[in-house]
Amino acid sequence: MEDIRGICKPPGDGKRTALPLRIPQMEHKMSNKTSVLEFLLLQFSDLREFQILHFVAFLLLYLGIVSGNLLIIAVIAFDRHLHSPMYFFLMNLAVQDIGHVSVFIPKSMANSLMNTRHISYSGCVAQVLFFIFFLSSDFAILTVMAYDRYVAICNPLEYEMIMNRGACRQIIAIVWMTVFLYSVLHTCGTFASPFCSNIVNQFFCEVPQLLKLTCSDLYLVEMGILVLSAVICSGCLIFIAVTYGQIFSAVRKISSATGRRKALSTCLPHLIVVSTFLCTSSFAYLTSPFNKTSHLDIAVTLIYSVFPPMLNPVIYSLRNKEIKNALQRLLGLTKKI
Repeated sequence: MEDIRGICKPPGDGKRTALPLRIPQMEHKMSNKTSVLEFLLLQFSDLREFQILHFVAFLLLYLGIVSGNLLIIAVIAFDRHLHSPMYFFLMNLAVQDIGHVSVFIPKSMANSLMNTRHISYSGCVAQVLFFIFFLSSDFAILTVMAYDRYVAICNPLEYEMIMNRGACRQIIAIVWMTVFLYSVLHTCGTFASPFCSNIVNQFFCEVPQLLKLTCSDLYLVEMGILVLSAVICSGCLIFIAVTYGQIFSAVRKISSATGRRKALSTCLPHLIVVSTFLCTSSFAYLTSPFNKTSHLDIAVTLIYSVFPPMLNPVIYSLRNKEIKNALQRLLGLTKKI
C-alpha cells in the first residue's frame, strides 16, 4: 500500500522525489498550542528623557522607603525599651513593607533604564505570588496589632501572660504560613487560564490586569478567590472596628488625662495606617477587572502599592514618643561613634 506522500517529478530527472503532504488541520492545532512566554509591562513614557526621570524618581522613592523602614527595624532591635509585643509586630510590619516594594519597583526601574517592557512568564508569576504575600501579610499583621492593643488596654493585668514572646513568634509564624498558602492559591487561580494577550496595562503584574487577558472561563476560579478574599478582609475589618470600639470605651474610663493620652498615642498611628491601607487597596481590587484601563487606575495602583510602605515609618515615628526617643538615643550613639 502506497505511503501518504505527494509525488513530484522535476524536469530532466527520471527519479521520483517524495515530499510530505501538508495537512492543514494539524498546522491549525499546533498554532493553537502556542503559549505566552513573556509579558509586556506598561511604560510610563516612550520618551527616553521621561524614562530616565521615572528611573530617578522610583530610585529615590525606593531608597526612602527602604531606609525609613530599616531605621524603624534598627531602632526597635537595638533599643531595650522597645522590646515589647507592639514593637515586635511593628518591626515585622517594616520587614513586610520592604519586601512589598522590592517586588515591583526594582524591575520597573530596570525596565526604564534599559528601555524595555519585558518580564518573563516566571518573573510575572513570582511578582504576583510575592506581591500578594506581602500585601496580605501587611493586613494580617495590622489585624494582629489591633488585638495586641486591645489586650494591652482592656486587659492590662493579663497582657504579659497572653502576649508573651513565644506567643508573638507563634502568631507571626502562623501569619506567614497561612498567607503564603493563600498567595499560592491566588497565583494558581490567576495563571490557571490561558492568556490571549501578553500586554499588561500596568507597570507590574497586577492580578486585575492579568484577568483582563484571559480567554477562557477558568478566570472564574480567580474571581471566586477574590470574592473569598473580600469576605475575609471584611471579617478582619469588622474585627478591627469592634476591637477599637472596646478600646475607646476602655480609654474613656481611664481617670487620668495623661493615661488616656498615652493609650490613644499608641492606637492612633495604627488606625491611620489601617485606614490608608484599606482606602487605597480597595479601589484597585473592588472594581471590575474588565473595565478599561485608565490613568486613574495607574494612579490608584501607585497609591496603594507605594504610599502605605512609605507612610508607615513616618506615621509611627511622628506619633510615637517612645520611637522618637529611641531614635534620638540611636542617633546619639552613632554621633559618639
